[in-house]
Amino acid sequence: MRTNVSSIETTVIGHAAEAAERRRSVRQYESTAILDSDLRELLRLAGRAPSAYNVQPWRFVVVQDAELKAQLSAAAYGQQQIVRAPATIVMYSDMESALERMPDSMHPDMPQEKRDAGVESFRAQFASQTVEERENWGNAQSNIALGYLLLLAESMGLATSPMLGFEPEKVKALLGLPAHVRIPALISIGYAAEEGFRPHRLPVETLVEFR
Repeated sequence: MRTNVSSIETTVIGHAAEAAERRRSVRQYESTAILDSDLRELLRLAGRAPSAYNVQPWRFVVVQDAELKAQLSAAAYGQQQIVRAPATIVMYSDMESALERMPDSMHPDMPQEKRDAGVESFRAQFASQTVEERENWGNAQSNIALGYLLLLAESMGLATSPMLGFEPEKVKALLGLPAHVRIPALISIGYAAEEGFRPHRLPVETLVEFR
């Protein structure tokens, strides 16, 4: 049993804790654009989130075009952080795509016979489910990556505001997304032009019990 933590681990834990303590939803942003390379790295790291079978059903559309952001804002009941932020990320889950690409998700170091068996097992699990049932499952998996994205953005000095208030069908139509996909959230992202509300959370004693 380990009884101590290395200095490197302490530093990593410290950075993660700082990001979690510091993060808040921001609705006012500077006009400064985010480098595409930074956005790609953010989403690459968010994609490191775990998922069952390593299926990775999440997909991202980064919306930076001003006109498209305005249309997206209208589909989100006029939420202005979408147009104020230099970018808004539309995160969606696509299990139909994941099923098709499943061989690519299997670890390349596995023996071929185990890879083939894993693909067969995965597809068999979802074969009897409806498209809606599969997408509900993928949506739940994608929320893990959403949590990663929000904390990673904060650690990179980027502010965010995740939004659940939007009309999914209008968003899909604007972006040309397949009808079956689910959208866990829209996330405005940029450099904060305000502090945002001081976080207020329930005490840990309310949320946790040890048995």
